[in-house]
This record gives sequence, C-alpha cells and structure tokens, in this order.
Amino acid sequence: MPRNRPLVVVGDTLLDTDVEGRASRLAPDAPAPVLDVSEEHSRPGGAGLAAVLAGAFCRDPVRDALPSVLRAERPGPDGFAGQDPDRPEIVLVTALGQSRSDQLVRDLLAPRVTVLELPLRGSVPVKTRLCADGRPLLRVDRGGGTVGPVTDEVRAALAGAHTVLVSDYGRGVAARLRAELAVLAGHTQVVWDPHPRGEPPVPGARLVTPNAAEARALCSDQYPDLDGDGPHGHGRRGAALAAEWRSAAVAVTLGRRGAVLARPGDEAPLYFPPLQEADGDPCGAGDCFAATAARALADGALPEEATHEAVRRSGAFVAAGGVRNPALWGGVPGGAAGHPVPAAPGRGPGGSLADARALAADVRARGGTVVATGGCFDLLHAGHVGMLQNARRTGDCLIVCLNSDVSVRRLKGEGRPITPEADRISVLAGLDCVDAVAVFDENTPERLLRELRPHVWVKGGDYGTERLPEAATLEEWGGRVLLLPYLDGRSTTALARRAADHHGAARESTDRPGVESP
Repeated sequence: MPRNRPLVVVGDTLLDTDVEGRASRLAPDAPAPVLDVSEEHSRPGGAGLAAVLAGAFCRDPVRDALPSVLRAERPGPDGFAGQDPDRPEIVLVTALGQSRSDQLVRDLLAPRVTVLELPLRGSVPVKTRLCADGRPLLRVDRGGGTVGPVTDEVRAALAGAHTVLVSDYGRGVAARLRAELAVLAGHTQVVWDPHPRGEPPVPGARLVTPNAAEARALCSDQYPDLDGDGPHGHGRRGAALAAEWRSAAVAVTLGRRGAVLARPGDEAPLYFPPLQEADGDPCGAGDCFAATAARALADGALPEEATHEAVRRSGAFVAAGGVRNPALWGGVPGGAAGHPVPAAPGRGPGGSLADARALAADVRARGGTVVATGGCFDLLHAGHVGMLQNARRTGDCLIVCLNSDVSVRRLKGEGRPITPEADRISVLAGLDCVDAVAVFDENTPERLLRELRPHVWVKGGDYGTERLPEAATLEEWGGRVLLLPYLDGRSTTALARRAADHHGAARESTDRPGVESP
C-alpha cells in the first residue's frame, strides 16, 4: 500500500459490553438465573472493531513492545517522531452522537485509529451480553439513531483512500455514503462486509464477505433452488450473489469450517479449509476476516490470496481468545474500559500467566501477602523501578494498578501521558518484580482495590497517609498503607521538564547563526 494513502473503514460502530459473573442460583420470584457480576468490559464493535483489527494486523509486535520514547528515534515520512513509515494509516468513517456511550467509543478508538465522524441524531448502538462462566445468557440491545449529512472531510478521506472496507451493520452509515462509494468502486479497491438489514454492495466491489447465514438470507428470494449446506452449495450462492452485485468475487465465511470464494458464474468455487482448530468465542470473527482481506488486498494480494490469509487470521483470532484477547487491546481483556480487569500478563505463582484478580485470590488462599501499588508510571525511571522492587520484597506478589490514558489526561492535563497506555503496560509487565497489571479509568483506584483487596498498598514519593484517599479503603478489610520514597531527583515531571528544556535549548542554538547543535 502506498505510504501516504490510508485504508479507510466505513460503517456503523457499536459499543459492545460483556457483563460477566457466575449464575449458581435462581431468583426467588421467577425461574430465572441470578448473575453475580464480577467483571464488566466494553470495547468498540462493528466498524470500530474492524478498524482496530485492520490496524492491529499491520503492526510489528516486537517493535510495539518497546516504549514509545525508544520507538520515537525512528522518524516517520512526515518528520514526526514515532511515526512508522511502514505502517499505513487506518481511518474510520462512522457516525457518533453526544451520549456517554458515544464518548466512551471515542476514548476507546482514539489511541488506535483516526476517526472521522458523521453526525448521529441519537446514540451509538449498545449491545450488552450477560455471561455466566463465559457462556452468554442474554443480550440486551439499546441505542441507535439517524445518520446526518456527509462532511467535506469525509469526502476528502474517501477520495484519498487506497482501499476501502465497508463494514455495514444496517445502521445507516453505508447507506448515507452510498453515492460516494459507488463512484469510488470504479477506481479504488472496495471490500464490502454486508448485513441483511443493510443495502447491497455497490457494483464493482473487489470482494464481498457475507457469512453463510447472510448469504442464504440474501439468496432466499431470488435463488430458492440454491440449497445445500456444504462448500459447493455455499459456493453456488456466492457465485450467484457475485453476479447479482457485479462484484469481482464473493467470499462466504463458514465459521470454523473456513470459507468459500466464488466469482460470477463459477461452477467450481474455491474452498479454503481452516488451518487450525478455532474453538472459542466467535464474536468478531467476521470483522476479523473482512479486515484481514482488506489489508491483504491493499498490500497487493489477489482475492484468492486475501481469502486464504483471512481464513488463517480469523482462525488464529478466535483461538487466541477473539475480542477478549488482551493483546488486541494493549493488555486489557475485552477493551480499555471496564475494571477491575488484568491489563497485562503477569508471571504469578509458578510462572503462569495470571490476571490480577486470579493472582490475588490464589496468593491469598495460600496464606501469602498481596501487595499492590498504583500510579501513572509515565516515562518509567529509576525511582519507579527502585520503588517497585522494594514493594515486591514486602509480600508474595505485586500488582500494579495503572491509570488509563483517559485518567492520566484528566489528572495531568493535555500532553500527558507521554507514553501511551499499551506501552506503559508492556514496560511494567516486563519487570521481574511486577506480577500483574490492572488498569483503571477513575482518578483513584478505590473501586479496583475493593476487588483486589490487597494486604499492603505501597505508594512512592513523599505522601502522607492523610493525603491518600486509598488509606480509608484499605482499612475496610484491615489492609495497611506503606510509603516508599523515590530516589532523590527522579520523577516523571522532572524528566519531562529536562527533556523539554534540552529540546528548547537545542532548537535555540540551531536558530543562532554560526552555532551548531550538539
């Protein structure tokens, strides 16, 4: 893909929320299970998830594990530090309103993709799954609205796109942009992930990616004789739809059975079996398939090659935990909102990967001492490391409660954090003295602490217990606060100030004639 031309994802963004817990009893007033809630996670869904996945698949996981201050040594083509010239920009065109749910979607997407908004009269659709021991009990849907007019900024983004992925959930974004997309398909690669409630793909789409149920529903009226649940039957439906839609190819996804690719008039469609057993929650697998196919086509693949890669990636996506995979969200299972949840794999007892809550429960059950500490940990320095090492020595495990990007920005102001959340998680999780990391969005971590119930809460710096709001919380279960001073002169604020002063001095010296920069 040309470096200066983005992959643009167009479609309806949703807010997906999982409410998880245990259901071991029935309500006394009705034969309905009672869900004892333990965790809640929110993440972008629909086109928002597709855009996040499209961006995730073009990352270098080794390079991404480095702190941003190290990655910034490699300038991008526009001259800004930290811009990777090998990464295409992912632009999401979607409709958002002004509700709290819409703002949460903005916060979740902001670190991952560039969002161009169409106005939405109403609120973003919210889909809430109630799950007991990982099994869905019920889904509650609410929200929705009317998509407003197309902006010049959106038209310009579409005109400059190298490849466009339409993630249509039948909520109005694709319909609103249909005229622009129809023109675009004449000279730009368009991948269309359709929905039975949405409009058909525009003519000229390079690839259309319905799932088996969608293909069957879209074919039922026009082609009632196309039955059969095997690859050949699905392939015939794909070929018929490709001809009807005047698309170059249709890939019918078959879940754990892979996919079938057909072109108009194909009598022998190509079948792509799965490359691995993908036993897990399939939520988001279709978005993964479409995003992967779009990325592959953008990089020059043929539809056959793109379908093969999409089957491979979507299978691996489900096998790795799907939308609940912490790696997808910078260490937070299911998304950056919803706590308490583990934010990074820790070592835990015996070297196993352990989330914060499970680790705390295990150490407590064995009679050990659970130690927790918290903070922003922006630009990790020697003072932080020394404090963390000493904190770990006071107990049997150390859990770091980390302020999210939203929380840091609210507390420290614009320009902070300097190091984004995913990088801060990676650096902390890489320290031998840290066993788990958990993220919180609030100003202070009382709610998270009530879930973890540590025996010791360690704080670095020159705080007094009267200044710590966590102290009263710890007293609820007999916990105690321990203050550990930082090394003299080490603080993130001081580091940032010195870096800014050095940068300013260097720039001033280069502005003076005859003076060279050091």
